[in-house]
Amino acid sequence: MIDHIVLVKFADTTTEEQLQEVIEQFKALKGNLDGIVDLQAGLNFSEKGQGYQLVLTVRFENKAALEAYGPNPDHQAVAAKIREIGRMDSIVVDIEI
Repeated sequence: MIDHIVLVKFADTTTEEQLQEVIEQFKALKGNLDGIVDLQAGLNFSEKGQGYQLVLTVRFENKAALEAYGPNPDHQAVAAKIREIGRMDSIVVDIEI
């Protein structure tokens, strides 16, 4: 299995409502994409998060499912929304478990 973890930092102008919209849009991917074992999204409440506000995680069956996820139009729509509402930086890590 593969865990795909994304942390996103947004501009000061990004609202809580916009972040919640992204979370809901991201969670909707679970039923629409093959190879997803689990999917989580939420706001970071830790003060150790270095300003990264949004945490997105996806557990895939295998690397092929992860590779298919990147270019998927539904995933790309979420990525576009993240950029649209003020993405400043992100960190992405993938681990095999």
